[in-house]
Amino acid sequence: MFLMASSALASPLCTWLVAACASVAFEKDQLTSSSMFHSPKRLSQWARRKKLMSKYITRGGAGFASNLLSCNSGVRNLMSSVLAFELCNEYNSSKGHYSSITFCGDTGFSLFGSKKARNRRQRCINRGANSVSGNTLAVAVRPANGVITEKKQLVKQRRVVVTGMGVVTPIGDNPDVFYDNLLEGVSGISEIQSFDCSPFPTKIAGEIKYFSPDGWVSPKLSKRADKFTLYCLAAGKKALADAGFTEEVLGKLDKNRCGIIIGSALGGMRIFHDAIEALEVSYRKMNPFCIPFATTNIGSAILAMDLGWMGPNYSISTACATSNFCILNASHHIMSGESAKYCYLICGHFQDMILCGGSDAAVLPIGLGGFSACGALSQRNSEPTKASRPWDTKRDGFVIGDGAGVLLLEDLEHAERRGAKIYAEFLGGSVSCDAHHMTEPHPDGTGIVVCIEKALANSGVAKEDVNYINAYASSTPMGDLNEYRALIHCFGKNPELKVNSTKSMTGHLLGASGAVEAVATVKAIQAGWVHPNLNLESPDEGMDMNMLVGPKKEPLDIKVALSNSFGFGGHNSSILFAPYK
Repeated sequence: MFLMASSALASPLCTWLVAACASVAFEKDQLTSSSMFHSPKRLSQWARRKKLMSKYITRGGAGFASNLLSCNSGVRNLMSSVLAFELCNEYNSSKGHYSSITFCGDTGFSLFGSKKARNRRQRCINRGANSVSGNTLAVAVRPANGVITEKKQLVKQRRVVVTGMGVVTPIGDNPDVFYDNLLEGVSGISEIQSFDCSPFPTKIAGEIKYFSPDGWVSPKLSKRADKFTLYCLAAGKKALADAGFTEEVLGKLDKNRCGIIIGSALGGMRIFHDAIEALEVSYRKMNPFCIPFATTNIGSAILAMDLGWMGPNYSISTACATSNFCILNASHHIMSGESAKYCYLICGHFQDMILCGGSDAAVLPIGLGGFSACGALSQRNSEPTKASRPWDTKRDGFVIGDGAGVLLLEDLEHAERRGAKIYAEFLGGSVSCDAHHMTEPHPDGTGIVVCIEKALANSGVAKEDVNYINAYASSTPMGDLNEYRALIHCFGKNPELKVNSTKSMTGHLLGASGAVEAVATVKAIQAGWVHPNLNLESPDEGMDMNMLVGPKKEPLDIKVALSNSFGFGGHNSSILFAPYK
């Protein structure tokens, strides 16, 4: 009976490896012997397996392992580096009571099928094993501790840095312009001009008044695709340009080690809405690309097609926490390689760089109507620039906005080899779930506290070292207060800590908000200035105004910065950045 020391290796793959190696060794011997002493008539598959079982069980544990590893040099190297074979305790005490070789664990799989002889083929194999005198071989498959430990140590040494940033926002489509406007307290919230808002109680948004895809997106695609896709493509390519990549440099990259993970909360809402309207006439009137153009992954997919990047490519959709989830996953691919998530045997390679972030374009009748229906939006239509007011007692909901943010995360050694400009180091983060309500945060802020504490632990950061927080604070009555309480719980009243909300000027960019705010966080590290909290005129009772940034920008030498993003469904995420040293 097999004992399995590692559940990750006790898989059909391991079963196949053992069977394949043994089969190759046996068939090699069989070909030699049959050519010299036997008829060349080919034995059936199951007859060969029967002889295989008898032959190798007779030889005993050492002989089996020896022949198994001698069958093929490539497989031998693989098996010797990853698996260690040894006799298990059950074999030593069994005294031949087992009638077949079994793959142990709770499920008890046999080497060539299920534990029980459920069909004729399995019974033939078992009879072959039973016909052999002596004890039955048992092999314990476990990871070679030295090898696995070495890989884990190697994983911890990889550092991730930010080498490029791109944005499309209501207050600027260049990271420098965007952050300069934040520092000056410029609001991007105004009356909606792209459609008639008279049927809706809310008539304001963080609307992008002018956006040109020229130079970033082909004219044909710009006419067909949803705005969220266009924003994604533009922000992604701007991040590459910001990182110093030219066509010549891009051509020299190992594109198998470059990935894209850009998500969206709502995807192509305009495309989907237009398709429904066309369907009322006939399906023949529908855009033939309406389905792919509506999916959240299409931005990542098309960007990969344009760049030829063949590494990990997918989108994550966790409402307004989307971007942070994408950034975290991207960092894991670089820090730990795909092997951290799957199996060392299957993947085992790292990514050099990944474009990550989020994009959304929901300033549409369907978007405005949907959020108005659930009572989430501010109705301060007469004063658009004062509508988004996190932590202020007069807040009445968030302001919806459009945009995209993309960061280029890169392995530090790769960035140094190419002489990249490094903006900041990504330290890590974490995620959690409130498991409470579809739209309301947990009243105790438990999920937020868990998320922040796990982020600090995962990143190896002491809470005292965090002196800047770009809060989620979307200007909702419950959400702002719950996050503030969670911050006090996690960090206490640290006199050096400063907290602000980018949404006071951009509005809530939904799935793009986390990435855009990550860009703001990195720019704060660079600039040594944190932007103001706009419209914080009458703070909630008990607020520490020394902790919250005031109406003007403030200088700050940031040691470690935390950025939070939360979303409908109770999704929480926290990520950490620090100056690169």
